[in-house]
Amino acid sequence: MEKKEELKIRHIISSLEDLQYGSVIITVHDGEITQVDTTEKKRFPLGKSRPVKAR
Repeated sequence: MEKKEELKIRHIISSLEDLQYGSVIITVHDGEITQVDTTEKKRFPLGKSRPVKAR
């Protein structure tokens, strides 16, 4: 495997390992990886519990 291709694959793996919630989008043109987009989502628990409404 070419050195450039190895770097691309390492970058993708690193992006996946660092991600807890989100997505990694790999863009390919003519069989070559041209772009990697990482979107990370942060989730925060609600501070208060909501009261249950009586029916």
